[in-house]
Amino acid sequence: MSNALRNDCEPASHVSQYVTSPLRPRPAPDYPSHVEIYLTGDANEDVVELAVGDGPVHTAPPEELHTLLPDPADPADPAGRAGRAGRAGTGGAGDIVWVWADTARAYGPALHRLGCVRRCHDLRAVERLLRSVDSSGGADSADSSGRADALPTTPPWLDVSHHPPHTPDPAPRGLFSTQSATPTVAELRARYALHARVLESASPGLRLLAAAESAGALVAAEIYAAGLPWDVGRHREILEQTLGPRPAAGRRPAVMAGLTEEIRAALHAPRLNPDSPAALLRALQAAGVPVQSTSKWELRALDPALHPVVTPLLAYKRLARLLAANGWAWLDEWIVPPEHTRLRGRFRPDYLPSAVVTGRWAAHGGGAMQIPKSIRGAVAAEPGWSLVVADAAQIEPRVLAAMSHDRALAAAGDGRDLYTGLVASGLTDSRERAKVGMLGALYGSTTGTSAELMPLLRRAYPRAMALVDDAARIGERGGRVSTHLGRRSPAHVGGPPADPRAARAWGRFTRNFVVQGSAAEWAVAWMARLRLALRDLDGPAPASPSSLSSPRSPSSPSDSARPELVYFLHDEIIVHCPTDRVGQVREAIEAAAAEAGRLLFGSFPITFPLTVAAGSRYDETLERPGPSGHI
Repeated sequence: MSNALRNDCEPASHVSQYVTSPLRPRPAPDYPSHVEIYLTGDANEDVVELAVGDGPVHTAPPEELHTLLPDPADPADPAGRAGRAGRAGTGGAGDIVWVWADTARAYGPALHRLGCVRRCHDLRAVERLLRSVDSSGGADSADSSGRADALPTTPPWLDVSHHPPHTPDPAPRGLFSTQSATPTVAELRARYALHARVLESASPGLRLLAAAESAGALVAAEIYAAGLPWDVGRHREILEQTLGPRPAAGRRPAVMAGLTEEIRAALHAPRLNPDSPAALLRALQAAGVPVQSTSKWELRALDPALHPVVTPLLAYKRLARLLAANGWAWLDEWIVPPEHTRLRGRFRPDYLPSAVVTGRWAAHGGGAMQIPKSIRGAVAAEPGWSLVVADAAQIEPRVLAAMSHDRALAAAGDGRDLYTGLVASGLTDSRERAKVGMLGALYGSTTGTSAELMPLLRRAYPRAMALVDDAARIGERGGRVSTHLGRRSPAHVGGPPADPRAARAWGRFTRNFVVQGSAAEWAVAWMARLRLALRDLDGPAPASPSSLSSPRSPSSPSDSARPELVYFLHDEIIVHCPTDRVGQVREAIEAAAAEAGRLLFGSFPITFPLTVAAGSRYDETLERPGPSGHI
């Protein structure tokens, strides 16, 4: 088994304070290395409860939460001392650790009252992680060094299967409420102490991952609060130019209606409903079109000259997708209209951090995980502000090189396009073939170019290929594998796969799990560092146009001119910032990416080049130069 699968390559020892686990106190001369602030309740409660350390519990209505906050001017207040030390640079602002059941419920609705929380311990996120890490994986499992079996039964208020949305539940608690029970401060303290004991015996990687889970939850709440700026008028223009005027309820837009008639005429089916897959498939087969389904992928493989229905049907499907995913109904439901001094509306992505088994993010509806190119022109900065868009180049192969300590693969992507580097190394003769071959190695493809290049990849990059090959073999035997920091793959349902095809399929899953999951860990570390770097930018600028529906306190993060992280998708982020701060933001983005690499992989020589561009609209940033790290 590859050493990397056993997590022998621990993250850097110089773990930065922004994701340093609060469960590993740092010594300090004159104040506690960290102070916990326990908060329970949310905007839907009659009261919230707050306690500092083991001090008394204070209560107040949600709108008066600010009256319970520690006083930085009070020399007797331990949380105030920690905050002052952080601002003075002697202990880091992370010396205050907020502890709550769930960030979406506790921090999201109260963000405008709390201001920017720099560190927290999200009990639900950490509980979910620890529950997924057990010691029952068998001999083939990678050693996670975490012992979830040391945790007693999860209490109902910490149900790990529940992913609360950031939008407060308007319904009262009861039969139809989506919210779980509210814990007491005593219950928060007890569970936090339990997590501390479990993580104390875990690997450094798992402790870092637990802290990163909480940091990611803060990022998600702040993105939801800030919102992605959206030009509602431009969105409507795009829809009208593409689909025609907004139709009456239950009617097709004019362009789609015209295509419907073309499809019916081509198939000699005057009453055909092209939105019915079964009826459409019957009509296609009756007309002699050689298809087994109505999927766009199968239709795209057809020669348009084969049958006159192909072109209008593909056009119809493209427009139907736009209408369903981002049409007028979506605009009404998901875009918050402009308010106060803003000219743009806001799309509030309701992210579910680490909701995918690999640790990737998902979302509560709204299509947050994909904004089609056709509507990106509607994503528009406020006047005087810009959108800075950055994406990491070939993140998964780079992470694979670092986790496996494959210096040859790392060198192929050193400060440049990794696939071009593979060509330069003599692996193959084109970037496209190099990309197909590498992705085939990551996802387990055994045909075509992938199969042809796999022996060459194994010879050129033996450590990297051994890691994914070992992960696949472990999965085929029913074992479990781990990401770089220690997230475990789920066990195969029913034990080891008995059928050879099922075994190979599960092996392909575990092959990709170790890389995709580790890339997700790098991404959340990138954002965790960036969110604090953006908060710390100085200098005068126009007032931020962001706003929540509730009044903000003077300490609210979006009342300043500081840039805001407003969107994330796997390896891409968008920052909304004053135009005169684009250069600062670019530097912060690049520095955060480099620091995330050092945090996870120490001194191993791996680079994470970024493609960064700025513009007033998202579509202006689509045509960007390669991963040079410059606009």
